Amino acid sequence: MAMRCALTSLPARLRCPAAVASGTRRLLSGGKGGVLKEEERAKETVYIQKMERDRQEKHKKQLEKEKAEAEKAKSGADGKKPE
Repeated sequence: MAMRCALTSLPARLRCPAAVASGTRRLLSGGKGGVLKEEERAKETVYIQKMERDRQEKHKKQLEKEKAEAEKAKSGADGKKPE
């Protein structure tokens, strides 16, 4: 039990030096985790842009469908075929 407490109280760089060398420490740069926040913000921005683009495309397709149906209904009422 005492050994486990001693290991958990060691700094991360002493417990697992390989993790520090592989870039884990980069996520904690500045002491506030600023890099991680910037990465999360960038991912969130990309996700939001993708969702907005998808929503706009869906809306555009829906408008085109409604327009085609309106033309079809109009041409049916006039007795003419659409050109």
